[in-house]
Amino acid sequence: MTAATATKQVLLHRLEGLRQIPTIPAVLAPLLRYLRQPMEQLDVRRVTDLLAQDKSLATQCLQMANSPLFGRRQRVESIRAAVVSLGLRHVSDIAMTCCVLNLFPSDRTSMDPVVFWEHSLGCALVCRHLARKINYSDPAKAYLAGLLHDLGIIVNLWVLPNEFRTAWETAKAEGIPLDEAEQKSMGFTHCECGRLLAERWELPPDLIEVVTFHHCPQKSSNHGELVALVQLADLLCRMSGLNYGHVEERQVDLVEEAGFAVLAQHSTLVKELDWARLTFELDSYMDEVHSLVRAIYRT
Repeated sequence: MTAATATKQVLLHRLEGLRQIPTIPAVLAPLLRYLRQPMEQLDVRRVTDLLAQDKSLATQCLQMANSPLFGRRQRVESIRAAVVSLGLRHVSDIAMTCCVLNLFPSDRTSMDPVVFWEHSLGCALVCRHLARKINYSDPAKAYLAGLLHDLGIIVNLWVLPNEFRTAWETAKAEGIPLDEAEQKSMGFTHCECGRLLAERWELPPDLIEVVTFHHCPQKSSNHGELVALVQLADLLCRMSGLNYGHVEERQVDLVEEAGFAVLAQHSTLVKELDWARLTFELDSYMDEVHSLVRAIYRT
């Protein structure tokens, strides 16, 4: 056994319990379960009451509901008004977003939580936008996949803070992708760590595959289209300023990426996309993503 292999086994053993990782708020599971019912069976009052059980969550949801990123043109002042104006399906997106925003360690870490969540929220929005462009069947699922794809980074920050700091500093110093730096210094990446947490949370199989394979969508056995959407959205964000706080010194041609080939198998519209225009459209998100994430972290 090589020294690198032994180090990897020791680190992975430390990840097995994941006891340091906080759980998602108690109100989220019943809320998401309720919102999965047929639309005609849903009641605005019930959704509002569920959100109101967690004051912090309710406050953050209201902030997000008033963001142009979620289509608002007129300000809403109450959770009930937000639920009515946004629609019940958007409530689950917003609630999940607010919950995971609170998972970052409170202690000082190598990565700025604001920067991390700007990337995650940006990726979620770009995933949804790209999904609509290619007529993907479930843009809301694409949003959630983009939001959660980097769960493994949160695991690393909680369980392996020193080792992850070394990887992040390597990525920054060498201008290389973070997953490449993790592999180089730890012997595995946040994709493996994220899978452990996704399984612990009992996320659906498609989201587990996103968390596990978003850097190599060709390895996804059953949900390649969704994983490929996330890979391309992730790259677009990292190349456009919604990154991890460091610049990757490389050129990216999206058409040459594995995710492009996977998507092209599912949708003929992929090859017709104007990728330059898509990048330009991403720029319109950036200021609002910055201000929204910072507002949430001030609450």
